[in-house]
Amino acid sequence: MLGGLGPAATVDFMARLIAATPAASDQDHLRLLVDHNPAVPDRHDAIAGRSASVGPALAAMARGLERAGADVLVMVCNTAHAWEDDIRAAVTIPFLSIIDATVDALDDRGPRRIGVMAADGCREAGLYQRALDARGCEPVLWEPSEQAAFMALVYRIKAGARGPEAASAMAALAGALAARGAEALIAACTEIPLVLSPEDAPLPLYASTDLLVARTLAFAGIAPA
Repeated sequence: MLGGLGPAATVDFMARLIAATPAASDQDHLRLLVDHNPAVPDRHDAIAGRSASVGPALAAMARGLERAGADVLVMVCNTAHAWEDDIRAAVTIPFLSIIDATVDALDDRGPRRIGVMAADGCREAGLYQRALDARGCEPVLWEPSEQAAFMALVYRIKAGARGPEAASAMAALAGALAARGAEALIAACTEIPLVLSPEDAPLPLYASTDLLVARTLAFAGIAPA
């Protein structure tokens, strides 16, 4: 795992992966090699051109995990997938994309207008917009003021906010996309599940963290619990 982007989201993914694994003993679980590296520079600044590319740092993490014996790579950050090509070029082992895992979960006969709850860099890089367009779906995005409110909330969550106020604010932002005509939502930021559950969302919620968990287990040939 390329992790630490951010730290709580990485631990959340690990906890969800363990919970989803049908295991009767320690030995039934997957071995996880985790490069928990919060020192990777801000991805949003890099995409906006305010700092250098983080591709070299991510590629170095990927190479280190491959040398350590990893059979497959995952990365618990949607925005960092803007450098997916750098990661793939650095290693010979497979890389499971959180973007692909999430969009592939959409039902071809299901909702076509999808609200994308994404951070600035992910949105500016067009990661989900392109993936949804390729499936014939229409991405629904926040207005600038709502996007700014989301980013402020994400940084509060990264700083430890987990209470009812953060949950209510996230649900309200989800509701703004519903009001704009979205028929389903993508939690395209791995901080979102730290405060918003599918039960509290105003529309069907496709959580990228959970869908990457499912893809990881499927790659390992494990049926989820």
